[in-house]
Parts: sequence; structure tokens; C-alpha cells
Amino acid sequence: MKQNRSHLILIFFSLLLITCWSCNDAGKKSKPNILFIMADDHTSQALGAYGSRLAAINPTPVLDQLAGGGMLFTNVYCTNSICTPSRGNILTGQYSQTNGIKTLDDPLPGDRQYLAIEMKKLGYETAVIGKWHLKREPEAFDYYKVLPVQGKYFDPEFREKGKGQWPENLVKYEGHSSDVITDLSIEWLKNRQSDQPFFLMHHFKAPHDDFEFAPRYADYLADVAIPEPENLYNQPYFGSEATKGKNDSLAHKIGTSVSNRHTYRNYVKMYGFDTVTDDASERTHLAYQEYLKRYLRCVKGVDDNLARLFDHLKENGQWENTIIVYTSDQGMMLGEHDYQDKRWMYEESMRMPFIMHYPNMIQPGTKSDLLINNTDFAPTLLELAGGEVPAYMQGKSFAVATAGETPGNWRNATYYRYWMHLTHHDVPAHFGIRTNDYKLIFYYGMPFDLRETGNPSMSWIPKSYSIEPTPAAWELYDLTKDPFETRNRYKDPEYQEIVVDLKSQLTALREELNETDEDYPHLQQVIEAHWND
Repeated sequence: MKQNRSHLILIFFSLLLITCWSCNDAGKKSKPNILFIMADDHTSQALGAYGSRLAAINPTPVLDQLAGGGMLFTNVYCTNSICTPSRGNILTGQYSQTNGIKTLDDPLPGDRQYLAIEMKKLGYETAVIGKWHLKREPEAFDYYKVLPVQGKYFDPEFREKGKGQWPENLVKYEGHSSDVITDLSIEWLKNRQSDQPFFLMHHFKAPHDDFEFAPRYADYLADVAIPEPENLYNQPYFGSEATKGKNDSLAHKIGTSVSNRHTYRNYVKMYGFDTVTDDASERTHLAYQEYLKRYLRCVKGVDDNLARLFDHLKENGQWENTIIVYTSDQGMMLGEHDYQDKRWMYEESMRMPFIMHYPNMIQPGTKSDLLINNTDFAPTLLELAGGEVPAYMQGKSFAVATAGETPGNWRNATYYRYWMHLTHHDVPAHFGIRTNDYKLIFYYGMPFDLRETGNPSMSWIPKSYSIEPTPAAWELYDLTKDPFETRNRYKDPEYQEIVVDLKSQLTALREELNETDEDYPHLQQVIEAHWND
């Protein structure tokens, strides 16, 4: 009898353990996979779903279909429109002064790769494949295969986990980077042995300049006239003394250009149109068409490769249970205001495309105009993965927005700061605030580090150009009446109450987010001297 009782007890506990294991397995399987896709410099106006002037040429049919089957976020912004800082914001959920990544030269050590760390705590297998650009080894990830620094478009090398000591752990591939990166992500997904859900960061190099597209796209858009922004040619009320100089005296020096306005870096000269005609507008037109076609051919390579990646998920039964995010590390100036590159706080540079697709939660064809910035990405993904937002993250989760709800106590303004004064593309240092209706920008025009003038990474700049202060000035844009930011309203009497209110909000945000300049007294002097200009 005693033996039978012991046997029954043993059976009971065995069944209990099996039940617990089953519950754990079910819990694991019920968690969504997360595929975070990020291109480099893919601006929202070059994504058809956003309905910009380029939508008519259908540049992104695959991504448009993804947006149609999920949620398109229309009001998403970076807090520093440059590669390394933006990626740092995304990986940490923190602003630049808090995470220490203000410039292209600042690293992200393993112990601060918070998004990967927190995902692993939640039971995810983590990987990052493609562009990294954060200097230090991505050691917080279970697996990585990342491009060194910016990487190459053709026949790229990667640093791979398990292939030696960082940074010597190089492996080489043949082909175009967009194709190779997609091959590598599919290969990693195929070869996973784990029953854990995955968190994969799939990062393209494209369409970063110099826009080296795969040869198969050479004829794409060849006979198409790319629509041009009106403010490429004429914008008499745009900008300020900070961006043009007094009486346009610095127009040749501030902000690299499509036209030959900027002395040493402009697409008219770079693409060889400076001698084909005496008509300045025609030269600009030719340069713009060449620029956009090269750029959009790189975008086409991204879009086509995403079709391959999505097909893999569908064929392997992972489509329904995978949260797919598509974004870029920032926007890009595609000739707007006659500017190249990003860095600026203007809409085309600051705005990020952002699509979320998850059939188990998100209703197809939905949109959100919630005011979001890239510090919010990590908190949101962690909540969707079943976790809580760590107290050290400054961003907020907008996970409930994917179910059509509005998060409580949400921001009504987002902060921006560009630190790298006149570096590479001659954009003055500035900060500002964007609300749903207005944008206030303050150009303080000085390096934060006075030693920056001796930075060897800037040795390519002609000796006639020095990293020197530029004029301080304010700009205000009424985004409801002037969405393309063509008229600076800062000194307009009609807007003075708005200026006072925005300055008050800006001051509060800088204090709240640890974004003041108490460590940079020379910047404080400039700010105080011009705060009430």
C-alpha cells in the first residue's frame, strides 16, 4: 500500500513537471518573433506609402504592401539625424548626452547595448546582421555579422562572431551589400537550432551615399523624369543668417548642395554637369536627376531584397507570429532647400519612415500620427516582447498604439540636437523643438569640443575651410500652413506668443532629458547671449 502511494505521488509530480514544461514551451512559442529592419538614409519621401512627390514613380512596392497590411506611423522623428547617434538612441532608449553618443566617433560598449541585453532577459535569441557603425563589438548579441564602420557596397567584408578576436574577425563575400546582407539574414534564420523566439536586427547599408547600386538596376528609371521639390530652386523666405550668412554671405559655404551654390561639394560638380551648359537651373536639374536616380536604384535594391526576406518568413510559417518593423536611421535631404545629406532639423532629414506589421495584433491599413522619436523604439519592442520598460530608458513605449489605442500622458513635443558643427557637410550645430504644429530651431553655430578643429578625421576638408563659429540665429516654421518649411516666421509679430511658449517648452525639455550645456560653458555663453534675439 505504502509502495503504491509512493508510486502515485511520483506519477503526480511527474505529470506536474510535464505540465510546467508544457506551459513554459507554450509561453516561449506564444511570444512573437521580432524582425527589426533598418535601412541607412531611406527617407520617408522616398517611400511610396507616405504619398510624397515621389510616390507616383512607385519606388517601394514591397514596403507599401507591408504598410498596407500593417500600421504606417506618420509622425516619427530622430533626435540627432546622423548614423551613429541615431543607432545609439535606438539601442539604448536614451538621448545623446545620456548615452554618450553625440557624434560619429562615439562608441557603444557592450554593457550599454541595452535593447539586446533586455531582449535576452526575456528569452529571445538575438542577432544583428549588416551595418552596425557603433565602433565597439556588438557583444551583447548572441550572434553578429556586421560591416566594419560604413562598409563597402560591393564585395563587403563583415566582422563575425566566432571567427576570431574583434576587430580582426573578418569574413569576405562577393556581391552587392543589399543582396549579401539579406542572404546572411535568411541563412541565420534557416540555421537556428534554438526554440526561443528571435530578435533579429537586419540593417542595410543602402541607400547611403555614394549610392552604388547593383548593376541590374542601371536602367531603372532611366527614362523617367523624377519630380523635383520647388524649394530646390527658389526659397526667398527660408532660413536665417545662421544658414545663409548676412546678406547670403555664407551661402556658398553652409550646407552642401545639389546646385553649384556650395563651393567644394555639390552634385553639379561631382557628377560632371558644371561644363555642359551655361544655364544654372539646367545644371541643377541634371544634377538632381542623376542624384535621385542613383539614390532610388539603391532603394529599389532594398525593396526587392525585402521581398525575398518576407517570402522566407511566409514559407517557414513565421509570417503571422513575427513583428516586423521597417525604419531608417534618419531621413535624408533629396534636394529640398538645395541640400544634400541629413543632419538638419528640417522635416525631410529629421523624419523617419516607420512601419509595423504584426497580423496577430495590428489591423491592416491603419495609421498613427502619434508624435514618436527613436528613443521610443526600444521601450516599445520590449513591451511587445512581454517585458517592462527599464527605468534607465528615457523613451516611452507606444505599444498600445499598435492596437489602435492612444498611450496615456504622451508627449506633445520632441527634442532634437545636432552636435557635429560644420563636419563633413557643413551643417551648423543646432538644437530645437518640434510640436505637431510648429518647429523652433536655434543655431548656436559652435563646436562643443574646441579641440575638434584638430580632428584628423576631418583632414580631407580643404585647408581654406576651418571649423569656426557661424552666426547664431533662430528659425520658426508653422507646419500647418507651411509643411515644406519655406518661410521663417521667427520675427513675425503674429508668432511672438508662440515663440515664447516654444522657448519655455524647449528649456523644460532640455532640463528633463539631460540635454543642457552645463559641461560646455562656451556654448552656454552663446545661448544666453542670443536667447532673446
